[in-house]
Amino acid sequence: MNPTQPRIVLEKSSEYRDDYANSVQIRVNLWDFFIMFGKLNQTSADTVNIENFQGVYVSPQQAKALLGLLQQNVSQYEAAFGEIRLEPKNGAGFIQ
Repeated sequence: MNPTQPRIVLEKSSEYRDDYANSVQIRVNLWDFFIMFGKLNQTSADTVNIENFQGVYVSPQQAKALLGLLQQNVSQYEAAFGEIRLEPKNGAGFIQ
């Protein structure tokens, strides 16, 4: 016998905000992953400013689930729109 699945209700808290990030940094320890989102702005040839605006802690299990979701969605995107090419490391699109 299969147990019934709970009904999932998605809600946005009063603190919910949409934003754009072109910088993602990740720190890892034994208990969790810390994902920090920011906006990268290269102000000159030798200066890159990153304004971090949101950090999110996730469990290792949620990090792995997120990895799977991202892989699936990137594959679907590339199938529809073509390969996503990454910039050279010193270019825009900072991921650490």
